[in-house]
Amino acid sequence: MGVDEQPWGDTVRVEFDEGIAWVSLNRPGKRNAMNPALNDEMVRVLDHLEGDDRCRVLVLTGAGDAFSAGMDLKEYFREVDKTGDYTVQLRVRRASAEWQWKRLSRWSKPTIAMVNGWCFGGAFTPLVACDLAFADEDAQFGLSEVNWGIPPGGVVTRALAATISQRDALYYIMTGERFDGRRAAELRLVNEALPAERLRERTREVALKLAATNRVVLHAAKLGYKLARDMPWDQAEDYLYAKLEQSQFADAAGARAQGLTQFLDDKSYRPGLGAFDPAP
Repeated sequence: MGVDEQPWGDTVRVEFDEGIAWVSLNRPGKRNAMNPALNDEMVRVLDHLEGDDRCRVLVLTGAGDAFSAGMDLKEYFREVDKTGDYTVQLRVRRASAEWQWKRLSRWSKPTIAMVNGWCFGGAFTPLVACDLAFADEDAQFGLSEVNWGIPPGGVVTRALAATISQRDALYYIMTGERFDGRRAAELRLVNEALPAERLRERTREVALKLAATNRVVLHAAKLGYKLARDMPWDQAEDYLYAKLEQSQFADAAGARAQGLTQFLDDKSYRPGLGAFDPAP
């Protein structure tokens, strides 16, 4: 695994490993709380990695013992408020939303959140924006904003509505109670919860599988799901056929033709069943 010079700054660290870009929020002394500098750097990181062939899959995690404690209350809120400049507030909010959900949720390559510790407040947004998520079973999750007299900020509430049931979402929003990685898996906020010593291994296993899959097809498949789920059926049908045709046009490798040949002609592949056995 190699760490390159970080041209975007020092609050985000990127390591490359067999097609995987391990992107770590890098403020361990602050439990990787997201300040304006980190948000600006993450925008630049996503821009850079989109065109970097060493990255076929992005894994988002946190340095040290936390995924992220959410927004940095001092730097993101109080210090920005002190400027009294509304344009500064808009710019800071724009950078935060830009990477945490606008770009991350529709990014051109597969994304996986690896929750290695604390995940609070604003950190729920990039967690949900990633395509898949794995967590340490002892990781701590929480929406503690109600305890300070405010509702969850940004689009955290919208992120919860996209992943877990109304009853569960409102319980944790309204009580501010914590829950662990095991409960996060039960809620389907993450795909799996694992012992800490197996978390990276399992995340890497899935990342390598995605890295070996056709990028154009994966992008079309994930966007098709994320956008079509909110459409009426007729509109979804039209959109999904359009994505299918777009993916065939954009895919220089010809994955569809190869797959059909293997399945129909060569009989060398049967999904879920392994290699074809012609014997009766």
